[in-house]
Amino acid sequence: MLSFFKDYKLFAIVFLVLSIIIVSIIYNTLNVYQPLPIYQPSMVSTELVDSTLQYKKKYHKIANFKLINQNGKTITQNDYKNKIYVADFFFTTCQTICPVMTSHMADIQQEILNDDEVMLLSHSVTPEIDTVAQLKRYAIEKGVNDAKWNLVTGDKKQIYELARKSYLAVKDVGDGGPFDMIHTENFMLIDKKKQIRGFYDGTNPEAINKLLEDIKILKQEK
Repeated sequence: MLSFFKDYKLFAIVFLVLSIIIVSIIYNTLNVYQPLPIYQPSMVSTELVDSTLQYKKKYHKIANFKLINQNGKTITQNDYKNKIYVADFFFTTCQTICPVMTSHMADIQQEILNDDEVMLLSHSVTPEIDTVAQLKRYAIEKGVNDAKWNLVTGDKKQIYELARKSYLAVKDVGDGGPFDMIHTENFMLIDKKKQIRGFYDGTNPEAINKLLEDIKILKQEK
C-alpha cells in the first residue's frame, strides 16, 4: 500500500511538471507577436471607397497632401515622415459624434504626449466653415497640443479625395454639391510607410483602448 502511494506521488509530480510545460507552451504560442493587417480598398465597405479603387487589393498608401493647420502652417506628408499617426475627419460645428471623437482623440494625445514616434491628424470636412481662425479657437477649447495634433483645412476637393481615395473614411453624399461628404466615426491608424493598419470607432472607449494597444504593436515593426 505504501509503495502504491509513493508511485502515485511520483506520477502526480511528473503530471504537474508536464502540465506546467504544456500550459507555458500554449501561452507563449498565443502571445506570439502578430502583425497588424495592412488594409486595402477591397477590404473596406464600398460606401467608404471611391469607385475607382473598390477592387484594389494591394499597394494602397495615403496620398501626398498639402493642407493648412490651426496655426496657419502648411502641413504636408513630410510633417508625418517616419511617424505613426491617427487620422480622422470631423467639423468644428458638429454637435453629434464629433465632440465625443475629439474628446477621445484628446485622450490619445495624452497617452502619446512624450512619444516622438506618434502624432494625430484631424481633417475638416467643411473647410469653407473651418477657417484657420475657427480651427484655432476649437484647438484651444479642446486642449490640442500643436506639437502632436494638427487640425487641418484647405481645398475641399483635396480633402474629399483624401477621405475617399486614401483614408477610406467618409461617405459620398451623392445628390449634394461637388465633393460633399459625410464623415464617419472612424479613426485610422497609419504606419510609417503611409499604410492603413486599423480602423476604430472613435466614439467607443474600448475601441480607443484597442487602438492604443495596436500602436504598441505597430512600434515593434522594423
